[in-house]
Amino acid sequence: MWKDFKKFAFKGNVIDMAVGVVVGGAFSKIVTSLVNDIITPVISLITGGANFSELFVLLNVPKGTDVSAIKTIEAAKEAGLATLNYGSFIQAIIDFFIIAISIFMFVRIIQKGREKLEALEKKKEEEVPAAPAEPAKPTTEDLLTEIRDLLKKD
Repeated sequence: MWKDFKKFAFKGNVIDMAVGVVVGGAFSKIVTSLVNDIITPVISLITGGANFSELFVLLNVPKGTDVSAIKTIEAAKEAGLATLNYGSFIQAIIDFFIIAISIFMFVRIIQKGREKLEALEKKKEEEVPAAPAEPAKPTTEDLLTEIRDLLKKD
C-alpha cells in the first residue's frame, strides 16, 4: 500500500495539481481584493451606496417586537432574530461571475500567448534554409572511366 501511495503521490499529475491548488489560492486572494477593493465600490457608487451583503429579511418576528431599530444582520442576530440573508447570496453570485470572468481572461491571455509563441516558432522553422543537397556521387561507370583514363596516362 505504501508503494502504491508513493507511486500516486509523486506522479507528475499530482504534483501539477498541488501547484495548481497553491496558485489558485493565491489567485483567489487577488480576485477577492479585486472584488472587495475595486469592483464592489464601483458598483456601490453606481447603485448609490447599496451594499448587497447587508440585504436581509427578518423571519419569524415575535409579535410586539420593534424591528425599526434593526438595520443590519448583526443587529438582528443580537436581538436573537432569524434572518434570510439574500444579499450575501447575491454578493456570492457576483463574486462567482467576477472570478469566472477573471479566470477566463487569464486563461485566454495565456492561450493567446502560446499561440503567438507557436506561430513564431513555426515561422523560424520555415525561415531556416534547407540543408544543401549532397553532391551527386559518381556512378560506377564514371569511376571506371576515370580509372581507365588514369591508367592511359601512365
